[in-house]
Amino acid sequence: MGAGREVSISLDGVRDKNLMQLKKLNTALFPVRYNDKYYADALASGDFTKLAYYSDICVGSIACRLEKKEGGGLRVYIMTLGVLAPYRGLGIGTKLLNHVIDLCSKQHISEMYLHVQTNNEDAISFYKKFGFEITDTIQNYYTNITPPDCYLLTKFITKTKN
Repeated sequence: MGAGREVSISLDGVRDKNLMQLKKLNTALFPVRYNDKYYADALASGDFTKLAYYSDICVGSIACRLEKKEGGGLRVYIMTLGVLAPYRGLGIGTKLLNHVIDLCSKQHISEMYLHVQTNNEDAISFYKKFGFEITDTIQNYYTNITPPDCYLLTKFITKTKN
């Protein structure tokens, strides 16, 4: 990397034509395989699912599902957020998560949540930096991975002042 060379991190939407990129990233990043419903939900979420590129190389993604809340309104479930190991610590995960937080704020969506394996301390501390809090522990949430338990992390979003 040359001194003073600015490397760009860009986000791109997920569409049918680049869905394979998301599938390849998920295979590299996560210990579970995702089904067709996951990918249908990711596509249906529109701008809430993004691929991240570092100097035009696809290195990360965030995939969300929009859910109706009881009593009306929407909330966002972060199905996956991941960045390939050599590209961590460069602000890519932060850019992906901030993108979704900003969208929630602009669209008056007041709640985001996700599940994190109880031993994934890096992910837990990452989300806590953005105001997520552990709101529940779910025993035996995962099958075929150890530990099988997860934390439910939730963030409540306040509206932006325009």
